[in-house]
Amino acid sequence: MPPVTPADPTRPRIALTAGEPAGIGPELIARLAGEDLGADLAVIADARLMAERAEAIGVTLELEEFRLDARPPPGRLGIIDIALAEPSHPGSLDPRNARYVLETLAQAADGAASGTFDAIVTAPVHKGVINDAGVPFSGHTEFFADRAGCRVVMMLVARDLRVALATTHLPLAAVPAAITRDGLSTTLRILNTDLRRRFGLAAPRIAVLGLNPHAGEGGHLGREEIETIEPVLEVLRKEGLDLVGPLPADTAFVPSQLTGFDAVLAMYHDQGLPVLKHAGFGHAVNVTLGLPYIRTSVDHGTALDLAGSGRADAGSLRAALQLAIELAARPR
Repeated sequence: MPPVTPADPTRPRIALTAGEPAGIGPELIARLAGEDLGADLAVIADARLMAERAEAIGVTLELEEFRLDARPPPGRLGIIDIALAEPSHPGSLDPRNARYVLETLAQAADGAASGTFDAIVTAPVHKGVINDAGVPFSGHTEFFADRAGCRVVMMLVARDLRVALATTHLPLAAVPAAITRDGLSTTLRILNTDLRRRFGLAAPRIAVLGLNPHAGEGGHLGREEIETIEPVLEVLRKEGLDLVGPLPADTAFVPSQLTGFDAVLAMYHDQGLPVLKHAGFGHAVNVTLGLPYIRTSVDHGTALDLAGSGRADAGSLRAALQLAIELAARPR
């Protein structure tokens, strides 16, 4: 048996959830397990699943039970073993394993809330199969918000580009009604607070996009800018927030414009994220702001067609881990 190495309090402890068992999450974690990224990692997953997926892609993976008082020796990965309901096969979804996925998220959330973990990094889940199992589920962001009992903001990061969302996983037809003065005010306060607290920006400058084409064209293309967005910005500027907008979304991402901002707030998912993913797909990171702990994730889905092939790129998971470690090390 390898000698026990005492835990190092200077190294962040990061919980990794392996996501949808039929997807690429388990093998991406297995691929990164042998790298020393400057943190102690604990994967929350089915141990047999992790071993099988590592073997399938030709990766040597040695697992040992996660311990608070010790860190695994080089080449071994700590694990909190959660049993699958049914054996999982690459690329083949099974609703019977939906509650297993949710249990891994719950254990990670509770561990981070208690201080066992300094951050959570999540591999992708499959929303559809969880809903098919009869469990309403709209995404990681909403799950962690409900578990923590707080309001949160989804933000994606690709190098120096940060795009946050006023609304997340909603049908497009539901977006205008979801953008309220109260909701937008809360979102901007959370974004401003966590840019300062988590990212160390003393006075973040935030670009706020309009909802409608040309930011409403003075009310001719919609009145949400006049009746909702502009009044909120006026109030928050008096509180000291540095907000610019509402800006037309089609020109706000021009590079010469972006250089003046620390973050962009888009009104809905597909207004801001296509630009960010075009700029940084494969190394972008999803960050949940407003939680009492750090949570980052990959910028891609479960890639069922690649599962078990060994061809999946671990770049986004590596970037999510690196950002989580960086944020965990920052004084707060």
